[in-house]
Amino acid sequence: MNEPTTGTLTVPGATLYYERRGSGPLLLLIPGGAGDAGLYTAMARQLAARYTVVSYDPRPLSRSTLDEPLADQDVRVWSDDAARLIERLAPGGDVFVLGCSSGAITALALLARHPERVRRVVTHEPPLLELLEDSARHRALFADVRDTFRAEGAGPAMARFAEALGDRPAERATELPPEILEMAPRMHANLPVFLEHILVPFSSSAPDLAALRPVAGKLVPAAGRDSRHQVPLYGPAARLADLLGRPLVEFPGGHLGATEHPAAFAEQLVAVLEGVSPVAA
Repeated sequence: MNEPTTGTLTVPGATLYYERRGSGPLLLLIPGGAGDAGLYTAMARQLAARYTVVSYDPRPLSRSTLDEPLADQDVRVWSDDAARLIERLAPGGDVFVLGCSSGAITALALLARHPERVRRVVTHEPPLLELLEDSARHRALFADVRDTFRAEGAGPAMARFAEALGDRPAERATELPPEILEMAPRMHANLPVFLEHILVPFSSSAPDLAALRPVAGKLVPAAGRDSRHQVPLYGPAARLADLLGRPLVEFPGGHLGATEHPAAFAEQLVAVLEGVSPVAA
């Protein structure tokens, strides 16, 4: 159960790498940022007792490859990739989905574009800046992160990113879990792609509220308890909940709660997915 079976799926313009564990209803975990399938390893091992847990490397990160020149990434294309993975692994759909950060933006687009594929979708801190009251200022901050990367490299850009998010470095974990250490070299290699081609296109996209309203009962907007001070992360989740008439569910930890507190995060996720939480529709 702990060691995944791996596979690849050919989709238009790319080949996706995925990992699968356990048995039961399919639970698709969509990573965010520069992360890949390894982002959820610790939590996936726990969840595999209840679900067929699948995570993957989004195009064009880590072990997923492009068949075309690298360019700015499209949320709609990524959501179609997720839908094709669901069709491969659970024909007919009706699966559970968790997306975190930019992966939450993908999960939200999946619900809007392919609602028949999913039973419940948990979107944890999608940085959808268009939902914020001062969206122009936050878009400018994120664009400045990309410009800093172009001018100075990934290190200074990530420092600027932490500043833009209102991060508090003293509160961050000093040691990475072993599973994240294993993924760290791949994340480092992915950072230029994320900073140049994912950060701004995804964060400046707007959710299709008209498509989401009829299927809002399948949606669980979520945020970390420790992220309340981080307006670009907590704010869009709270605003999405208001716009769609859904309660905002808080999860343990902050933006990286799934990796920093995998057991507690997984416990809350199971409660939401199985209707123990009062958010269940």
